[in-house]
Amino acid sequence: MPRLLERLQDEITALDAQSLRRRRQIAETACAPEQSLTLAGAAAQRTMLGFSSNDYLGLAAHPALAAALAEGAARYGTGSGGSHLILGHSRAHAELEERLAGWMAPFIPEAQSLFFCTGYMANLAVLSALGGAEAVIFSESLNHASLIDGARLAKARVERYPHCDVVALDAQLGACDAPVKLIVSDAVFSMDGNIAPVAELLALAERHDAWLVLDDAHGFGVLGATGRGVLQAMGLRSERLVLIGTLGKAAGVSGAFVAAHRTVIDYLVQRARPYIFTTAAPPAIAHALLASLTLIEGEEGHMRRVRLKARIAQLRRGLEAILPPDGSAWLPDSPTAIQPLIVGDNARAMRTMAQLDARGLRVGAIRPPTVPAGTARLRITLSASHSEDDVARLLDALGEALAQAWKEAA
Repeated sequence: MPRLLERLQDEITALDAQSLRRRRQIAETACAPEQSLTLAGAAAQRTMLGFSSNDYLGLAAHPALAAALAEGAARYGTGSGGSHLILGHSRAHAELEERLAGWMAPFIPEAQSLFFCTGYMANLAVLSALGGAEAVIFSESLNHASLIDGARLAKARVERYPHCDVVALDAQLGACDAPVKLIVSDAVFSMDGNIAPVAELLALAERHDAWLVLDDAHGFGVLGATGRGVLQAMGLRSERLVLIGTLGKAAGVSGAFVAAHRTVIDYLVQRARPYIFTTAAPPAIAHALLASLTLIEGEEGHMRRVRLKARIAQLRRGLEAILPPDGSAWLPDSPTAIQPLIVGDNARAMRTMAQLDARGLRVGAIRPPTVPAGTARLRITLSASHSEDDVARLLDALGEALAQAWKEAA
């Protein structure tokens, strides 16, 4: 084996020793609570009850969206044929951007939107374009990797501020004399499920003449009376807001958008390299997303959000009742569909995941570097498609696993 390959294999072996190696599973059927999976290293498929997807409203396999996707493919074909600036910007893309701009207009004056293939690309685009050499980016310490990488790609200087610490951020902003400042934060934190203090962050942006860039990947579709996300839930409005929303989670399809004042969007079209220099997503995707938005804001979307809230409350009550008395596992405060059960040790997280797998339950074990060292966890995510019995089954299995781990530790 060449030495170059040996070096890589040595690193993989080291990851194994720390219980940090990642392995893929193969989904054999559509995204749903019960799904046929082929797990890593397994020879056969198994039907598993999953609590790991980001399909918060249960729309990923909705018949209306599948029909809209097929209709879009019949109308526009399978590919866009080019970038948005060269032939690839279809009528479906334009209608989706117009619809999303209308959704965000109550919260962002003169709002326009821009559609991206993924949320990762949207975050790279916003931060690299707005974060020029004269700027300083103030980045939340628990931001998603895409925001971190966007800040790295920018020419701006980057300062991190402690998690949800608006006092520390205020001091950092006050000490900065840069002409352009960007406060950058997840709206809902993807590994903890808590919501950022968005109103306080916006007040700081107003006080210190800064942009507030929010990644609402896990709030869009779920938060707010009609699912428009964190800005609707908190009743906020400002020209300083730059909002990124993901369309492959609660919306059940794929892609992402940026919503901001029309001048910001026009600037991104001119300067955002991840937007300019890539092939546009298939128009059929945008066509399906128009159907998704109709579901989200309508009565069906409302009822799905009601069911999701009920499952969140049920899970939290059940988990609080079975947490071990020695504090070896704990449940952070989260009002969202993301409910992390923190067990601390990497190996313990993997053992617990394996115990759940054996009972036909799929919950992802999240370990460093995705989360800080010593906070390995089971990231439980809920969907409106989960039943009360589904959650009860998970709680029963977790109760046994936690009790066994506590006895072993004692």
